[in-house]
Amino acid sequence: MTGSDQNKKEALVRRVGGDVPLLEVRNIVKRFGSNTANDDVSLAIMPGEIHALLGENGAGKSTLVKIIYGSLQPNSGSIYWKGKPVTISSPAEARSVGIGMVFQHFSLFESLTVAENIALALPDCKVTDKLSATIARVSESYGLPLDPSAHIVDLSVGERQRVEIVRCLLQNPELIIMDEPTSVLTPQEADQLFITLNRLASEGCAILYISHRLEEVRVLCHHATVMRRAKVVGETDPAEQTVGALAQMMVGSEIARIAREKGKVGPEKVLLKGLSVPSQEAFGVSLKDINLSVRAGEIVAIAGVAGNGQSELFDALSGEEACPKEDMLILDGEAAGFLTINQRRQLGAAFVPEERLGHGAVPALKLSENVVLTRHGTGEGMAKRGFTRFGRAGKVVEAVTHLFDVRKGVNDPEARSLSGGNLQKFVVGREVHRSPGILVVAQPTWGVDAGAAAVIRQSLIDLARKDRAAIIIISQDLDEIFEIADRIAVISRGHLSAAEDADTLTPEKIGLLMAGGAEKKGAAA
Repeated sequence: MTGSDQNKKEALVRRVGGDVPLLEVRNIVKRFGSNTANDDVSLAIMPGEIHALLGENGAGKSTLVKIIYGSLQPNSGSIYWKGKPVTISSPAEARSVGIGMVFQHFSLFESLTVAENIALALPDCKVTDKLSATIARVSESYGLPLDPSAHIVDLSVGERQRVEIVRCLLQNPELIIMDEPTSVLTPQEADQLFITLNRLASEGCAILYISHRLEEVRVLCHHATVMRRAKVVGETDPAEQTVGALAQMMVGSEIARIAREKGKVGPEKVLLKGLSVPSQEAFGVSLKDINLSVRAGEIVAIAGVAGNGQSELFDALSGEEACPKEDMLILDGEAAGFLTINQRRQLGAAFVPEERLGHGAVPALKLSENVVLTRHGTGEGMAKRGFTRFGRAGKVVEAVTHLFDVRKGVNDPEARSLSGGNLQKFVVGREVHRSPGILVVAQPTWGVDAGAAAVIRQSLIDLARKDRAAIIIISQDLDEIFEIADRIAVISRGHLSAAEDADTLTPEKIGLLMAGGAEKKGAAA
């Protein structure tokens, strides 16, 4: 051990106390073909420590936590648990050791009850009165109250996350990995989560916390390990850093500041008039009397926690689901409620769905082929006399790659080969590159790092200000909404509040509306 390594270890011991890390990974290397996802990565977490793992998209964070949780095996390197070497060959083995994980995307059966979902995750467990009583007691004691008999479909997103956390707690973990845990929560729910995590830490449970929300990392976490391009590039006490400094550590350069001057709005480009759409899904949300007006040159954000009608609203706007009446949706002065997606694109509209892989892009197709899919019927020259012009599509890929810093191994890879953040930049960039008059985008920076988020957000602002586009953003990220939106509306259980000037709103007020206050008749604004 070098003098530098010894100093790091001594600093590690001083952070929380004791001299043996709960978990330590040493010199982890993981390769996928010629790509190195983890390059000599070392990390140590002490008992009772809330430890942030930071890094831009593609930095190697997901690969590392999958190795810790047993979903992947390293090519080389070692894992130590309480000072002893271990091999974690599966998630079940990780749980048996004492490692739990709360995933960003919930793994719950909506038709089952809370108790039934929890029982499925526990070995040899059946739904009994004793289990229900344990769930009620544990959830209440940690400030995460649950009704064991409630069906998942009837729960809010915040309550569903409680189920995931309580299910993890009942496995008696000593280390919990949390991946973007506040991405679907209202500000009030996030505050309660922080209270719970601090309580767990005070009891000796360690938390490995992954988040792109750097302000909450500063407030919550005791220590941070920063990764960049598969390597660990630094460790720090996040409370001693600014958000800008943390972001710069992640990406290796200063993050560009978002420039958002107020612009003049033009004529009305999008109008929803009393849009009511009954849900076609067993557990979907019906839209109820939605009214909204968006003008050229402005960005209107629709806030809300997941599962409150966002996907149904996107489908109605994009044409994936026809409106009940033709004039419930007006695009650039034309009744568009019965138009198909391509017909709406021909009116100058563009759409970016929430699910980038499988909905925004076909995984097995090249990027150029994905360009053709969204442009072949828009009169942009992607098809001529029955032949597809892939050369022209390739030039679009080159332009988007340059403008949005899309990082890829080859010039025209399959969509599934890109990291999540780089694919998001490509999907958004592909539509922005068209300079549409109307853009509807769902979760524009979902799961992307600070640098990529800045690029995407600035491109949306520029599209509105310079190209006079009318933009609707459907987002759960309040930081993002306040950074770029001119007006904000809130969707809750299929109801949309009236859009208000962003400068007159606060996160607390929006949080209250997200929790149910939007269930008042919205008004066109």
